[in-house]
Amino acid sequence: MLSEFLTGIRFLGRGFAYWRRRPGMMTLGLVPALLALALLAAVLIPLLLSLGTVVAWATPFADSWDPFWQNAVRSALGLIIALAAVVLASITFTALTLLIGDPFYQRIWRAVETDLGGDVPEGDGGFLVALGESIRLIALGVLVAVLALVVGFVPLIGAPLAAITSVLLSGRLLARELTGRALNARDIPSRQRSHLFAAHRARLLGFGAATQLCFLVPLGAVFIMPTAVAAATLLARDLLAGHPSPAPVRHA
Repeated sequence: MLSEFLTGIRFLGRGFAYWRRRPGMMTLGLVPALLALALLAAVLIPLLLSLGTVVAWATPFADSWDPFWQNAVRSALGLIIALAAVVLASITFTALTLLIGDPFYQRIWRAVETDLGGDVPEGDGGFLVALGESIRLIALGVLVAVLALVVGFVPLIGAPLAAITSVLLSGRLLARELTGRALNARDIPSRQRSHLFAAHRARLLGFGAATQLCFLVPLGAVFIMPTAVAAATLLARDLLAGHPSPAPVRHA
């Protein structure tokens, strides 16, 4: 299982090779990421700046406590809320970026597919499929953020446990979403897709967790997004190797 997890991480590393092979194409992939980041920053930054006020409003029962315990509880709650907000923001960033940058990432996906050889499908599901998957990803991201918020209240180990849980769960979501383009293009049905993911769970988790950790680095999400799209295409093709799939449908 550990070797599979590490293999998933190495796929993200392989995605960086496309900055050398096709630098112009990868640079264009930064544009939608920057737009999505600007939209999210307009929401996230005011929330983080007003976090003290939000925490104080949520904990009126602590007003009469000893200052040490009051600060300890409110600091812990503030950290948990900030973590949940960042997790949700990173997942929403992925959904928005893939939706806004569909034409850009189609070029990256198709270039990787062409380099790998074999039959390259003509479409990738279309805009409506991308919109539906983006909405689904954000909805699942809300659930992960809420779970991180709840886990964070576990005494003593809440904050680190919430951080680990959120990275692993959000990483799994990211891996499924990013590999979806190659699978959608081949019209892989949901049941077969679930079996495919279940057979390579650790590999997907390694790739997704590594991507999510890169997203948490300041501006890392912007610069890693084109790499993640290329790497996810490599990973999807690797998962499909040896697995029969239906013939690709040509999209108009």
